[in-house]
Parts: sequence; structure tokens; C-alpha cells
Amino acid sequence: MPAVSQTPDLTGRVALVTGGSRGIGLAIAGALLDASARVSITARTIATLDEARKQLARGDAARVDRIHASVADVRDADDAAAAVEGAVEQFGGLDILVNNAGVGIFRTVADTDIASWHDVIETNLSGIFFCCHAAIPQMKKRGGGWIINISSLAGKNPFPSGAAYCASKAAVNAFSESLMQEVRHDNIRVSYVMPGSVATGFGRGESPSGPADDWKLAPEDVAEVVMDLIRHPARSLPSRVELRPSRPPKR
Repeated sequence: MPAVSQTPDLTGRVALVTGGSRGIGLAIAGALLDASARVSITARTIATLDEARKQLARGDAARVDRIHASVADVRDADDAAAAVEGAVEQFGGLDILVNNAGVGIFRTVADTDIASWHDVIETNLSGIFFCCHAAIPQMKKRGGGWIINISSLAGKNPFPSGAAYCASKAAVNAFSESLMQEVRHDNIRVSYVMPGSVATGFGRGESPSGPADDWKLAPEDVAEVVMDLIRHPARSLPSRVELRPSRPPKR
């Protein structure tokens, strides 16, 4: 028997990936494009967006036409709304929202300044609210959609010097659970993904990933989970996914 394709056909679907210029967000945007979706990504600077567009296009003119990029800081409600509206204006609607934009500042509570606290909470939590608030009416117009929030295992496994980050991700989990129950009868499927260590150089002040990070998850692993959620049969809803490296270093 011929192999069954594991890539969903998202022709005609429109996706918005916040923080889509690198790491997990870039991998998710690439997977959505591979599935024939039209994809809008956000980042805080033009330079990072330009580089991401090149990587996502892969020299394919047809892919270029399905990529849209906009500068947005999701901490700002107007920026978040503009990102949603930009995707709608460019592609005619919105079906998929992946809230991936996030920051991590890892300091003890005593050493965390007020500005850093606000940066983490407003990006990781308020940014998701702002984007969902703008996206839900657009999804209702389309008869439904998917909202997938990228959280972290840190939301259930707190660690020292991670109070702001862990609190933000725990709040994302609770927010996602509530939102899932609010919009499920509008055919909007809400899920959140809780990855463990991912080789992106994001966590705890790490440098960019190298051979020592081979045990960690790859951004593409998280992207595969997102695609699994989208392709999942409509009769059931995996509302939470925990994703861990299969063989972390022994302690």
C-alpha cells in the first residue's frame, strides 16, 4: 500500500505565527508553508523578518507569494491587532493562530528589575491575550479555526531564577484551558504545547545551540506537534501536549 502522507493539506487556510522569524516559530511557519497554507509571521524588527522570509521561501517564487511578514510587538495591543488585521487583509481571513512570541529573563526575584518582569509577563501572557482577542472574531467569520499557544514545561515545573518565566507560562496554561472551553462550540480548537529543553539558545541565557545540545528537542519537533494538532480528527481535541527530550543527560 502507498504511504499515507502525514502533511495536512492546508490549501486556502491562513495562519499567523507570532515570533515567527527564528527558532520554534520559524520551524512552525515552515511546516505550515509545506502544507500549502498562507502564512503571516511577526517579529520586532524588519531585519529579522527579511532574513526569515528568505529562509522560508527557499528560493521558490510560489512560496514567496504565500508568505507575509509584519513588524509587531505583541506586548502592545494595537500591534497585536494590526498583525491579525494584516494577515486578514493580505490573505482574506484567518484560520490558524500560533502564539509563539516569547521572552525569557532568568534571574532571582531579588535581582529581577521591574522592567524585566513586565517584559516577560506582557510578552508571554498579555501578548497571547491581545492576539486571541483580535483573532477570535475573524475565526468565527470563517466558521472556526485553531489557536495553538506555545507554552513550556516550566509552567508546571518551576525552577530557581525562573520565577517570572515560570509564572508567565503557568498563566498561559490556565488561560488556554479557559479559552478552550469558551470557544469550542464556535469550532475554534484551542491547544497548548509544553516543550521541554529546545535547542534554540533561548533558555537561561544560553549561547546558540551546538553539538552539546544534541539531546535537546529540535524546533522541528515542536512544529510537528503543531501540525499533528491541526490534522487531528475533529471529533476529539488534544488540548494539552507535553513534549520532552527522550534521553536527557543523567544527573
